[in-house]
Amino acid sequence: MSQFSFHWQLARRILREKGNRFAKPIIRLSVFGVSLGVVIMLIAIGVTSGYKQVIEDKVVTMGQHIRISHYDRNYSFEQIPITLNDTLLGDIHRHPEVVAVQPFATKVGIIKTADQVEGIVLKGVDQSFDGKQFSHNLLEGDTLQLGDTVADNHIILSKRLADKLQLKVGDKVRTYFVQDPPRQRSFTLSGIYETGLPEYDTKFAIVDLRHVQKLNDWDSLQVSGIEVLTRDYNKMDEVGEQLHHQIDINLKAETVKQIYPEIFDWIALFDTNVSVLLIITTCVCMITMMSIFFIIILEQTRLIGILKTLGMKTKHVVNTFLMVAGLTLLKGLLIGNAIGLGLGILQQHFHFIKLNPDTYYVNFVPIKFQFWEVLMLNIGVFAACMLVLVLPAWVISRKISPVSAVRFE
Repeated sequence: MSQFSFHWQLARRILREKGNRFAKPIIRLSVFGVSLGVVIMLIAIGVTSGYKQVIEDKVVTMGQHIRISHYDRNYSFEQIPITLNDTLLGDIHRHPEVVAVQPFATKVGIIKTADQVEGIVLKGVDQSFDGKQFSHNLLEGDTLQLGDTVADNHIILSKRLADKLQLKVGDKVRTYFVQDPPRQRSFTLSGIYETGLPEYDTKFAIVDLRHVQKLNDWDSLQVSGIEVLTRDYNKMDEVGEQLHHQIDINLKAETVKQIYPEIFDWIALFDTNVSVLLIITTCVCMITMMSIFFIIILEQTRLIGILKTLGMKTKHVVNTFLMVAGLTLLKGLLIGNAIGLGLGILQQHFHFIKLNPDTYYVNFVPIKFQFWEVLMLNIGVFAACMLVLVLPAWVISRKISPVSAVRFE
């Protein structure tokens, strides 16, 4: 029999030994503690990944990772227009990480009904607008039918605005614009959307780009800016910096993180809290394993003395008891993974835990498990717990002499 097989069989026998009246319940408690810690950590990283994915999806459906606009100090929605030309569009399209480019124009206005008045920002889009992607946000109705010649006379409102104004799909929407001379436009409500992001839902109404250009007295090549979608969300900052240096000096490229910092600062704070939670929970698992390890050593002192008397080297004794701890730890990890992943998958499909979308941007707790994150979490917890046991195992095994151990009661 190989040394590994011998240590393995001995470790399993120690765990199964019925005489361990004191250690048995402690081992079960340690397995429970490790399992609970793993469940907490899995849910934490799953929720973090889920939130990031939800925010990314919502940003993409509204059309932008990066926004290119005029480099001015005006932070309102009445911006200096930029002119679309082959040079500008070519510089953007040539970047290998750019997958879509869509111009837009904005105009501040008012929607008035019989007894309600609400301020809005008309966002004009053209045929490059990804209606199929945006349709994921639609609660009722359809997206705009954007043609080549005739401007679509429909409008899409957020659920918040539609509810406040008591409008439903098919209703006439009268908009007014304070300018010289004042102007008024009538649209037909074709769809109602909801992103869960107040920065969008409280302001924007989607219309044909040509309506906004006429209201601003612009020609067909003038727009408020260009929205750029990147291939990889994680490279958005890098691409934004590169585009900023490629385009004309009078233009600027801003990422959605720079446009809406409050959302992403909140996400970053969430990441920090999760990191602290992972560290604390891992430390609890390590302390739990050290406690059970000392108890097992104490209860098996006579066995250690007998093994040494029979000629077993200290390092082999250490390896045997590390295997005992490793088997206990693995059992806790397996149970914790089964429970944590199971709860996460159930939440993914049935959305048992609800949230207030006004605060959390989504009406349920989103969870997304990534294989490499789960794998690294398990490897990290196992390695950390086993490393803290090596030194005490070595010291205890060397301090226990065969004579005193055999006589130990």
